[in-house]
Amino acid sequence: MSVELNPGHVGLVQLEGLYRSGAAFHVSDEAMRAVAQAVERLDAAVAGGNAIYGVNTGFGKLASVRIGDGDLATLQRNIVLSHSAGFGNPLSADVVRLVIALKCISLGRGASAVRPVVIERLQQLVANEIIPVVPEKGSVGASGDLAPLAHVAAVLIGEGEVFHRGQRVPTGQALQAAGMDPLELQAKEGLALLNGTQVSTALALAALFDSWRLANNSLVTTALSIDAAMGSAAPFREEIHTLRGHWGQIAAARIVKAMLDGSEIRESHREDDLRVQDPYCLRCAPQVVGACLDQMRHAGEVLKIEANAVTDNPLVLSDGEVVSGGNFHAEPVGLVADAVALAVSEVGSIAQRRVALLVDPSLSFGLPAFLSTNPGLQSGLMIAEVTSAAVMSENRSLANPRTVDSTPTSANQEDHVSMACHAARRLHEMNENLAAILGIEAMAAAQGIEFRAPLKTSAELQAVVARIREICPRLEEDRQVDGDIAAMARLVASGPLSDHAGFASIGEVVV
Repeated sequence: MSVELNPGHVGLVQLEGLYRSGAAFHVSDEAMRAVAQAVERLDAAVAGGNAIYGVNTGFGKLASVRIGDGDLATLQRNIVLSHSAGFGNPLSADVVRLVIALKCISLGRGASAVRPVVIERLQQLVANEIIPVVPEKGSVGASGDLAPLAHVAAVLIGEGEVFHRGQRVPTGQALQAAGMDPLELQAKEGLALLNGTQVSTALALAALFDSWRLANNSLVTTALSIDAAMGSAAPFREEIHTLRGHWGQIAAARIVKAMLDGSEIRESHREDDLRVQDPYCLRCAPQVVGACLDQMRHAGEVLKIEANAVTDNPLVLSDGEVVSGGNFHAEPVGLVADAVALAVSEVGSIAQRRVALLVDPSLSFGLPAFLSTNPGLQSGLMIAEVTSAAVMSENRSLANPRTVDSTPTSANQEDHVSMACHAARRLHEMNENLAAILGIEAMAAAQGIEFRAPLKTSAELQAVVARIREICPRLEEDRQVDGDIAAMARLVASGPLSDHAGFASIGEVVV
């Protein structure tokens, strides 16, 4: 079944669905009619004999070089080949599929003047499980994501390599197997395919979908840690948070409180709730994680706009003029990617402090040192906590802003760039680190809750502990825990830890 995309009106729910499912998609018939009309406008402009950047001129610093009518198709082929200059490991297939979907949405707005067949061929690549091999490095986030998008465009003309049903093969072999012929690009089509922010945006969106999931799961691990440490539930009363008014903080507090409701552990010290001043990593979790959710929500709003944007250059406007602009500059994407990086780092930072609290007998309200059944003879989760500190530190370094690191390119014609692709790509490594921190916290908190027996945690958290125990047995004696950490990281990254905590996807929040 193919998902219909209505350019200009595609939401984050639809984009996350495409990212996670790998489903085929198609641009709506109405949009495709607008695409055909733009081609007619461009043909008329070219027939008028005016110099049009990238159509009958060279590119970048070579824009003053006029190209003869007989070489217009060659010009478009040449730009694709010459710009296929990426480096590094291939981007994941899920990200590349999203890149292609975003490119179809942008071209489908009807201002890029590519023939409908170009969009149709991009759609056919995904439908036939032909995924371009796109090196992860090479874009500076302005003039479009030129190098990585060139590797996508190269596949349309039969060049480069692809992953076809999981196997890396020459493009020609995969096209032949799918009954597809290489496409000869016409005036402006190569440039339109290369110009744009779709790689930066796809990387940022994919990371945001995962960051949002992890941040929400951190509220579940927070609740686990609070009960394990016999912390107070009073700081999560709704009125405290509505008095401040931030959406993310209110939502975060509500989820933590809901997870704790009905806990026997919590009831055992309810009389002390109003006098206990827990450490900030417990008490201020809504303020910290809530602020991070607000940052991510803002990022989602910006990226939704960008996903539906025309970021090509030049553009064929509704009055038939072909005008050069700068929509390819990915500054909006770079800035929100930097903001998400800070948020991811902070979610991990406060979670790591909870891990440190749980393994420290001077802070954990009676839990054994390092959550070991026999401290001294056994080290328990001592070094698991150290690992959480190590990856937390990595994320702090990775959170340094990328957009401030502009460098001139293309003989100083492109003298300020966004570094958005780099800014977005590093979020994926940060998410992996955050998943490890939260996985370790979940391990430690589950162990701590079990030490509170015969008192039981809430029904909601009991269900979470049961999920943890399906893949990570209780630590009775010292054992290697690297496999446990990896399994727990996969668990917290794979979906909501609780089905009853009031979670919403980022797309349900950004409408």
